[in-house]
Parts: sequence; C-alpha cells; structure tokens
Amino acid sequence: MSDVILDVKDLHTYIFSRWGVVRAVDGVSFSLHMGETLGIVGESGCGKTMTSLSLLRLIPKPAARIVKGEIWLDGENLLEKRE
Repeated sequence: MSDVILDVKDLHTYIFSRWGVVRAVDGVSFSLHMGETLGIVGESGCGKTMTSLSLLRLIPKPAARIVKGEIWLDGENLLEKRE
C-alpha cells in the first residue's frame, strides 16, 4: 500500500473571457505523502490560489475550468466525481 494521500498530475485550470484565455494553472504536478506538510510558494499572480481552489473544486464558474489533469485523494480521482 502506498503512503501517498494526495497526488496531483498535470493539472491545468484555465480562465476563459472575451479577451482570451488565462492559463492560471498550467501543468502542476506534486504528491503529498502521509505525515508530510506541503507549502506552495511563489510570486504574486503565479497561480497558488487557483491551484488550491482547483484542488477543492471551488474555481469561479463558468469562467474558470479544469481542462486537464488528475487529482487523486485516497485512491479516488476527484475530477471523475460529480460535484
């Protein structure tokens, strides 16, 4: 049995507007193992909040969408579950 509790693979969250597409999260991948603490660090506007909102599926709809990737939590892909 694996000790990975959260596994994010190639996550892409885009915001669509009349001015174009903003790639707010563009290919983020990481794994969180049992007993670890994860910190997301970066410059202002680099996608930290959108990454977190994507994991929680709280992105502002309909403008924002998770267009690609997988979010595995305890062996289940959250993106395959209904909201």
